[in-house]
Amino acid sequence: MTLAVLKSRALAGMQAPAVTVEVHLANGLPSFTIVGLPETEVKESKDRVRAALQNARFEFPSRRITVNLAPADLPKESGRFDLPIALGILAASGQMPSDELDQYEFAGELSLSGELRPIRGALAMTFAMTAGCGERHAFILPRGNADEAALVGDARIFPADSLLQVCAHFSSRQPETRLLRHTALPSQQRRPPPYLDFSDVKGQMQAKRALEVAAAGSHSVLLVGPPGTGKSMLAARFPGILPPMSDREALESAAVQSLTSGFSGTRWKIRPYRAPHHTASGVALVGGGSPPRPGEISLAHRGVLFLDELPEFDRRVLEVLREPLESGHITISRAARQADFPAQFQLIAAMNPCPCGYLGHAVKQCRCTPDQILRYQNKISGPLIDRIDMQIQVAAVPHDQLLRQADGESSAAIAARVAQVHAAQLTRQGKQNNGLSASEIDCYCKPDDAGEKLLSGAMAHLHWSARAYHRVLKVARTIADLAAADTIGAAHVAEAIQYRRALQDA
Repeated sequence: MTLAVLKSRALAGMQAPAVTVEVHLANGLPSFTIVGLPETEVKESKDRVRAALQNARFEFPSRRITVNLAPADLPKESGRFDLPIALGILAASGQMPSDELDQYEFAGELSLSGELRPIRGALAMTFAMTAGCGERHAFILPRGNADEAALVGDARIFPADSLLQVCAHFSSRQPETRLLRHTALPSQQRRPPPYLDFSDVKGQMQAKRALEVAAAGSHSVLLVGPPGTGKSMLAARFPGILPPMSDREALESAAVQSLTSGFSGTRWKIRPYRAPHHTASGVALVGGGSPPRPGEISLAHRGVLFLDELPEFDRRVLEVLREPLESGHITISRAARQADFPAQFQLIAAMNPCPCGYLGHAVKQCRCTPDQILRYQNKISGPLIDRIDMQIQVAAVPHDQLLRQADGESSAAIAARVAQVHAAQLTRQGKQNNGLSASEIDCYCKPDDAGEKLLSGAMAHLHWSARAYHRVLKVARTIADLAAADTIGAAHVAEAIQYRRALQDA
């Protein structure tokens, strides 16, 4: 047999289209050619495969070798095709049986010694395999990718450490030489480490209350206050009060993590927390490159994106957040390809009220002129501020509170209330309050007469946009849910209005 056909997967954003690896041996001068739109990493697999076969004591055929990666118009990148190419050469040259190859899919990068190295996107590839119409739900992967791939329950994952182990699996019928199926770790062995606890934060009861409301309704928050008041400390503890991740949410988050540095089973059902530096570029934030890779907003999918020192970010970088905050996904378009990534993150941002940081401080005097303050705050555009649900003032903690031992409420107690409200929202409307559409707001967020009158007056006085009006209603709905109230009252509306303070009032 001079032709071998194997199955593998490419990566195109979150998608993992099927790739057929065809290996043909022909007479003529020895050569090794790979066709099918391969990127540089795939072209370099010729040298890796040659060295791996020779160091594993196989014969490298002195013939004309042609490898076709179909479909021809799909770009192929990374070293994931090393393993199927090597197996195809062995099968086409008769050094390995080929009767079972069509029952599996293969992916893995080879070292020069024949060892298998982990690859990116193993979880996305396994998802795509099980979602296909065929019955091929068995995947041979490097052992380093086994835990994340086994999270897909319908897949049969067979991890291997080397090319020799894979060849022994097909060449022998002895049970001790066959690859063993890998199963996902039991949940008790994947128990997440504890989050940082809110009880460590002294004082700041108003800010803690606001973050509880934000967690219960999935609302975005801007924390405004002098330096050293605990804004970063509060944000770092925020993931610990979010509702527990469902299996679907955990798989979505893990699949995005798998596209970059890989996903570890020890991070299962842990909310992502991303805190990029303010020097990050727009591409780093939303994703990009060639081929397109997910950015910070996608890596924070189903978790928290914390932007500290918000005005220090380049304004053009911040403007790229507008669409993802509304839609929950990002589409990266390039001349040659397009990629979609999920981006349902919860934004927590922090900033000082002025360049010196002490505007409105109870003790220290602000040294900034009104023009400097306005220019500083105007680094954040009105359309972006309009999309942030809650703007909270974080005041300096008095010295007497700092000297006392922290005795605040624990994250577990807050998380229990948040989880109860989250479950009630799913029962009532199938989603959290922040995801309600305009028609659903009319149905679920209608205030009583007193609340409607108060909201109308605030809208006229503060000159809110329709978006701001709807966001205040959604926050009021969450506050009413925390109070176990069926109707949004004036007290709930008043608290929601207080959570949307103008920066000039900070």
